Amino acid sequence: MIPSDPIMLLSFVNLKLRDYYGSLDAMCEDLDLSREDITAKLEAVNYCYDAEKNQFV
Repeated sequence: MIPSDPIMLLSFVNLKLRDYYGSLDAMCEDLDLSREDITAKLEAVNYCYDAEKNQFV
């Protein structure tokens, strides 16, 4: 289960991307998560995925 609070979600996702996954797509596929849901929740608090950095900034 992933955090529902957007800031906690940001921390969770960026940690997973930094330590375990080479891309957001790989993480979502492996953890059976919706890329669209994660992206929408984080965009609501002004964070966007940067593929080059492989993190939400």
